[in-house]
Amino acid sequence: MAGLPPPQVAYGLASIEVKQTAFRLDGVLAPVINRPNLPVICSENQFQRRKGFYGRWFASIFLFLYRHRIHQPWVAVVVYPEPALDVGPGASHLPLEQAGLLRRVYLIDLIGRPGLGTGARLARLIVLDEAAAAREARDLAAESLPSAERLVVLDLLETILVYKFPTLSREEVVRMLHLPQTDLKQTRFYQEVFDEGREEGREEGRKAAEIDMLLKLLVRRVGEPTAEQRERLGSLSSEQRGALAEAVLDAAEPVELDTWLAVHGGQTGSH
Repeated sequence: MAGLPPPQVAYGLASIEVKQTAFRLDGVLAPVINRPNLPVICSENQFQRRKGFYGRWFASIFLFLYRHRIHQPWVAVVVYPEPALDVGPGASHLPLEQAGLLRRVYLIDLIGRPGLGTGARLARLIVLDEAAAAREARDLAAESLPSAERLVVLDLLETILVYKFPTLSREEVVRMLHLPQTDLKQTRFYQEVFDEGREEGREEGRKAAEIDMLLKLLVRRVGEPTAEQRERLGSLSSEQRGALAEAVLDAAEPVELDTWLAVHGGQTGSH
C-alpha cells in the first residue's frame, strides 16, 4: 500500500536501539508573537568542510522539535562562506531540501549585491577582500543608527575585524573605522576585558575572571601564551593585569609578552 518493494523480497527486519548523544544547535529563531504560520528557523554557521555535518545537524533539529514539542512549521538555514566548504546533503537528507526545509546560503554570493541590510553587510565582511572589507566597515560605522543599535553594530564590526585582520592593533582598528576611541570603549568586547573581573564578589573569583579575559585578549592579539607565561600572568596584580590589557589594546605593533613581563613584573615559580 505504501508503494515500496515487498519487505520479504529485499529487506531484513531488525529491532535497533538508537542511543542518544548530546546535541547543540547554534541558533533557533522562534516567532516572538503567536503566529502559527511563521516557521521556526534553525540556523547554523558552517565555516569548515565537515563530513557528516548534515546528519548530525538534522538529528539535532529533530530532537529539538521532539523535546520542545514544536508544532509550527520549521526550516533549516546553513550559512557557508563559499560553496567549496559545503559537502552537500546526502541521499537521506536531500528530500528535506527538495521539500523546502533546507536552505543553503553562501556569503560569497552577497559580493556586489546592492540594497543589502545592515546584518547582511556585516556578514559580507567575512568574504570581502581586505580593501573592500575596510571600505564596507567604514561605511557601516558611519551610518546613523539609534545608540543601542549602533553599539551592537560596532561590537560586531570589532569582532569581525579582529578575526579578519589578526595583526591589527586596536588603534589601527580605530583608524580603519575613522572612529574616536571613546566609541569602541563602549563595545561589549572592551567592557568584558576591563569590567567582567571587577564585578565578581570575591577576590579569587575576580582574579580568575580577570586572568581569563586577559588570556582571551592575548590569544586574539598576541597568540597563545606558553605555560610559563600563564604562570607569570597569574602572579600579576590586578593593576598590572589592567596595564597589560591596555598595552595590548593600544599598541600599534603586537606586544612582546616576555619583554613586557620582564619590565613590569610577573615572576615564575621556578627556573
